[in-house]
Amino acid sequence: MDFCSIASGSSGNCIYVGTEHTGVLIDAGISGKKVVAGLNSIDRKPEELEGILITHEHSDHIKGLGVLARKYGIPVFCSAGTKKAMLGQKMLGKVDESLFHEIVPDESFHISELEIQPFRVSHDAAEPVAYRLSCEDKSVAVATDLGYYDDYIVDHLKNLDSVLIESNHDVNMLQVGTYPYYLKQRILGFKGHLSNDNAGRLLGEILHDKMKAVMLGHLSKENNYEALALATVCAEITMGDNPFKAEDFPIQIAKRDEPSALIAV
Repeated sequence: MDFCSIASGSSGNCIYVGTEHTGVLIDAGISGKKVVAGLNSIDRKPEELEGILITHEHSDHIKGLGVLARKYGIPVFCSAGTKKAMLGQKMLGKVDESLFHEIVPDESFHISELEIQPFRVSHDAAEPVAYRLSCEDKSVAVATDLGYYDDYIVDHLKNLDSVLIESNHDVNMLQVGTYPYYLKQRILGFKGHLSNDNAGRLLGEILHDKMKAVMLGHLSKENNYEALALATVCAEITMGDNPFKAEDFPIQIAKRDEPSALIAV
């Protein structure tokens, strides 16, 4: 399996996962032009995509969806609640509803050789999900926009070969920053975003000897920065109640405006 972050951040998210024969996107929250450029950078083409998996309806996850679906006829997979919320937004534009395929959290489905497991997350959206994708004995997951994590989330993220996990904000930066009080409370709440500290704690529960790559994604532009996110997460892993140290794993930042290298797992 191949795994690449085309863009990840509070301003737009788009992740590619594929095999030799099948490729999908998770979210399309940047312009269609940037998605195509990102795919080209890893020697992939939008015409080859067999699906776009949408986590939820916020603009930083669907900004380019309408353009891509219309131009290339790519099937769109999302929960019923997300579909209803998206179709009510002008941003999406006119999209042939036959392209939409409703998925159900905790019910696996297949796109060619990929087995896809959507699972529920807590976020202030209609019916948000995260995705775990598997092919034969390999699996990757993308889990962002988490207000919190629990045993249910941990169970869905165990025994992965690679993961992109949210490391959205530094709590202190957020608390003393310029955001209005209600927005700070939203981000810190159970339907908000995962902090650097909690991202490190979550990783401490799912890391194992065969994890090949970790990406920290969905960083806030205003309330985080790359070096801080990486240092905090690594400290939580190394000092946490687990048998590993952060240096045991390749951990990198998924950048907001630059595709990562293609990761093979």
